[in-house]
Amino acid sequence: MGVTDRSWASAQLIEAAQAGDRESITAVIHGAHSHVRRFSMHLCASPQDAEDAAQEALIILYRKIGSLRATGALASWMFRIVRNECLRRARLLFDHDEEGGATVVTSAEDEVIRRLDAELVAQAIRELPDVQRRVLIMRDVLGYPGRRVAEALGLSNAAMKSQLHRARNRLRLSLGGMTGPTGGPYDPGTTSA
Repeated sequence: MGVTDRSWASAQLIEAAQAGDRESITAVIHGAHSHVRRFSMHLCASPQDAEDAAQEALIILYRKIGSLRATGALASWMFRIVRNECLRRARLLFDHDEEGGATVVTSAEDEVIRRLDAELVAQAIRELPDVQRRVLIMRDVLGYPGRRVAEALGLSNAAMKSQLHRARNRLRLSLGGMTGPTGGPYDPGTTSA
């Protein structure tokens, strides 16, 4: 069955894939790959996370296409899977960073407050514009050197620094009255660009 790029999500092809036709399943996965990959590159913090999220989404598509209820919902279903996978990877990163830190919890109340603060920060980061979010995560969360961040995102070093500065300012404004670990105002960007 020859399939053009535009027909990868046609109702007829999806129905055949849902019925278990291996050639149709292969065609749907092959056709979805570039779209899923491009979407994941916009959502995930790093190119590696994007590639992993895209692969995970395609594996889920392969395993569960038979459970898709409406053939017209394939694209939105795939993009939800990618979005959830990118968010899961970001949460794992935050959880890993929290576990690795030398934070001493003095009470259950302190632990609840710390987790609420982390969720507020994560939500504020999620609300940043795409490029700003990716620059901030790669630079301040993952700790990549500025030059590497600029290269990975296809930006000049000056553009990367500008996006990072904007992201930090937006985050600072979003978090408003939150206090940082020292009790002073929260400052998301203490490292140099």
